Amino acid sequence: MEKLGIIGLGYVGLPLAVEFGKIQPVVGFDINRERIAELKNGHDRTLEVDKAELQAATHLTFSDNPEALKAVTCFIVTVPTPVDEFKTPDLTPLKKASETVGKVLKKGDIVIYESTVYPGCTEEDCVPVLEKFSGLKFNVDFYCGYSPERINPGDKQHRLPTIKKVTSGSTPEVAEQVDQLYKRIIKAGTHKASAIKVAEAAKVIENSQRDINIAFVNELALIFEKMGIDTHEVLEAAGTKWNFLSYKPGLVGGHCIGVDPYYLTYKADSLGYHPQVILAGRRINDNMGIHIANRVIKLMTQNDLPVNKAKVLVLGITFKENCPDIRNSRAIDVIRELQSFGADVEVYDPHADVAEVQHEYNLTLISDLNKAYAAIVLAVSHNEFKNLDWATIRTGKTIVYDVKGFLNKAEVTARL
Repeated sequence: MEKLGIIGLGYVGLPLAVEFGKIQPVVGFDINRERIAELKNGHDRTLEVDKAELQAATHLTFSDNPEALKAVTCFIVTVPTPVDEFKTPDLTPLKKASETVGKVLKKGDIVIYESTVYPGCTEEDCVPVLEKFSGLKFNVDFYCGYSPERINPGDKQHRLPTIKKVTSGSTPEVAEQVDQLYKRIIKAGTHKASAIKVAEAAKVIENSQRDINIAFVNELALIFEKMGIDTHEVLEAAGTKWNFLSYKPGLVGGHCIGVDPYYLTYKADSLGYHPQVILAGRRINDNMGIHIANRVIKLMTQNDLPVNKAKVLVLGITFKENCPDIRNSRAIDVIRELQSFGADVEVYDPHADVAEVQHEYNLTLISDLNKAYAAIVLAVSHNEFKNLDWATIRTGKTIVYDVKGFLNKAEVTARL
């Protein structure tokens, strides 16, 4: 049985390494030395894998030394694929990972990518790096596959083995090998795509579709707000029809939905086609934080609450509920806009790592709630927020704005 190497041990790579590590030899590689040390001690800061699961992966070893990859014959790359400040794909992590693999690549080896990319990226951007640093020829000396990740951070119900996996390979024979490899750990089964580009495209449209659907209900929320209609009540009524799709308005961030559409639009632009619907959805979703903050300021003014130096509490900084992941959190847009009005914003999030938030957003999280605020914005629907001591943190005039439609309607001033 081949020896696997998982390159990148984040939300995607670690669960993969653990599942394979239960049945065959796996090297889990990451350039973050601190991350490797934590995993060796049985701690996963992402909370995707607990200590018992790590211990169950008896064939899994961790290393930050590329030398540990020399014995590997099948590499799986699971590094982040973000966008830069101009919303352009940043392939730096992917190319660096390909360089690392290329330096230890041998004849007959297979390199599988799971990172979300635009169609064509594996063969057009990654393969040349592999060839350059290995001195080997693609589809002669080594081969590639692509199997898009479908990890949903914080979701304890839909986990890696229970989510159907799309697979592909650079030749029909390799495609079958890749498919059989994943079948060892994926109970839900696999879907073998006809080509790597097909698998890449399938992944990038999954999240683009969700992004557009959320943008639609966000636009509805903007319209219904002007009409004085509660959007959540409208969606609840419409949802009684069997084929109505259930989406709710809100902030769209994270490493997937708020990023992936830009990979598709970038590729389309390079081919001379300017996408309209996808980018329109992105514009709506990217501006929701500013709208929410402005709505809160307007409500404060209407209730004779001074804005400048007012104490405002934002509940939640992670990109989604019950999850410690703060990557591309759009709650920051609400915070920055409130601060621009002169409000003194405090942020409370029991799931976020204090040091990580300080490093990423230059924000100091508060550790407890012991005073009343002029306004409270629930940005993320963590379970803990259901049981807040409202008597302590609000007065009769406090504005409570519920972005998620999470709280009892009677407890809030307004909701998105």
